[in-house]
Amino acid sequence: MATALITHPACLEHDPRLFSPGHPDVPERLLALEQALSQQGWLGWERRAAPPCSVEQLELVHSAAHVRAIRELCLRGGGAIDPDTFVGEASYRAALHAAGGACAMTAALIAGEHELGFSGVRPSGHHAERDRAMGFCLFDNVAVAAATAIAEHGLERVFVLDWDVHHGNGTAEIFRRRADVLFASIHQSPLYPGTGPLSDSGSGAGEGYTINLPVPPGSQEPLWLALLDRVVLPAARAFGPQLVLLSAGFDAHAEDPLAGCRLQTASFVQMALRVHQFARAAGAPVGAVLEGGYNRAILAECVGATLPALAGRGDARGYELSAGEREISERAGAHHGRYWQL
Repeated sequence: MATALITHPACLEHDPRLFSPGHPDVPERLLALEQALSQQGWLGWERRAAPPCSVEQLELVHSAAHVRAIRELCLRGGGAIDPDTFVGEASYRAALHAAGGACAMTAALIAGEHELGFSGVRPSGHHAERDRAMGFCLFDNVAVAAATAIAEHGLERVFVLDWDVHHGNGTAEIFRRRADVLFASIHQSPLYPGTGPLSDSGSGAGEGYTINLPVPPGSQEPLWLALLDRVVLPAARAFGPQLVLLSAGFDAHAEDPLAGCRLQTASFVQMALRVHQFARAAGAPVGAVLEGGYNRAILAECVGATLPALAGRGDARGYELSAGEREISERAGAHHGRYWQL
């Protein structure tokens, strides 16, 4: 399988600690990840540099005013956007390469140069809305990539799966009224940003094409796998995507400091194996874009284990649900079964 790892040194230059000394989104997250992958021989994957994306690509999902505001704030030396989100002078350049890495990966997948890609970039993107940066995110990298796949490369159906522990509110809002992007998010609730209830399935022409699957704090592997097996992947199978994009956050891990779910590294491997099996059957390439994960050692461990699983290395295993987990899964299936044959 032809595979690509896409990164860029500019992504290390974005450092919220300039204005928030205790901020968890530090360049060392990416450094730890790259060091671990280097020790594994980069998994045998081809390494590619992430180009900057164009303003025109950003404006497929963001307003011109938002793009301009981020650029101008960085040119002035940076500052606070909200209590969680900060930029410095180098942050705009980093964000261009972060979104550009996702777009370059997508273009290579569609062109058939690779069957699988990973864009290991920062700042993350899935919280950024059309007109608003928030939750450590400036531009929505995975949304820009999905939009370019459709607008520039002629695809008609893109599936975006977000397994970051926080709801991908930006991606959900950007594609809320569209039927060419199926968006699914498994996320802890209650938790920042407080969006993504089960009842929100999109609106207008996009009703049914948003699959929100909130899970309670303390949720473990069986529930996450059941929601994938019984809701997300059956709906995606019916949708028939030409491309699968993954918002790959690893902060649902039990040792991550920012949330309360209890996944293990092996849990992400199991989810990745299911994504691989689905995408292979669908004949669709898979691209993963890094989102959260704030225990540096655990983030590096998870990525190093998950990427081979996305390439199909490993065996999927079964699980048993508790009564409470079964109830959550059945409730989710009943709701989304209105739109998809599950």
